[in-house]
Amino acid sequence: MPELDLAAAVRAERPLVHCISNIVTANDCANILYAAGASPMMAEAPEEMREITALADATVLNLGTPSGAKYAAAKACLEESRRLGKPVVLDPVGVGASSWRLGSVSALLAAGRPDIVRVNLAEAEALLGLGRSEQGVDSPGRTERETRERAAAALAERLGCAVLLTGPVDIAAAPGRSMEAVSGGSALAPLVTGSGCMLSALCGAFAAVTDDMFAAAAAASRFWKRCSERAEALCSGRGPGSFRAALMDAAAEYGR
Repeated sequence: MPELDLAAAVRAERPLVHCISNIVTANDCANILYAAGASPMMAEAPEEMREITALADATVLNLGTPSGAKYAAAKACLEESRRLGKPVVLDPVGVGASSWRLGSVSALLAAGRPDIVRVNLAEAEALLGLGRSEQGVDSPGRTERETRERAAAALAERLGCAVLLTGPVDIAAAPGRSMEAVSGGSALAPLVTGSGCMLSALCGAFAAVTDDMFAAAAAASRFWKRCSERAEALCSGRGPGSFRAALMDAAAEYGR
């Protein structure tokens, strides 16, 4: 399986993945990167972003708890990553929750193109101008496969990059590539705050060890779905708290 090759490369190369994360999930994102074999760095002061970006092998911009300073830091990272040719993953968490958030992310995208955008359906539709979602971060009850595929393909074409639209079935899309649907996972995953953020961090780790961003996004999705399945088995039905811890264990043992 391709994700095994990339997972092995992550463990062998131990890439430094810089995450501008959000205050809710920063610790989990750092720990899942450690578990997968990468090395996390969680910095966000705008004043040091260009130097940090130069050190990192990949950057993940998670905008779940935004501020003016965080957007300034993300812009500096994006611009410097583009100058240096390093991969960038954008996770525009809850981008449709407010007009300020949507406008700020749109301005960020105007400053540079990310390599992978990881979104749910509501976030994809907001970025496509199909209306702001009042759901904020989550996109519940929207499982129509055709709708999700259309949104993923349209956003990939609009932004000119790989898109991973996540949900019960993840859809990976990129301009000129056949879409890939990734099924499986666990029904407990939506009960753990940050499961999507952790996947975005993993996208960064996988992107750091390949030049194929579509392959990195799809492989990270498959990796995470299998980790979720294994975590559910490890926690033996004890609930979301045990499942959260088991995700770390599943990622650490994956492919070994």
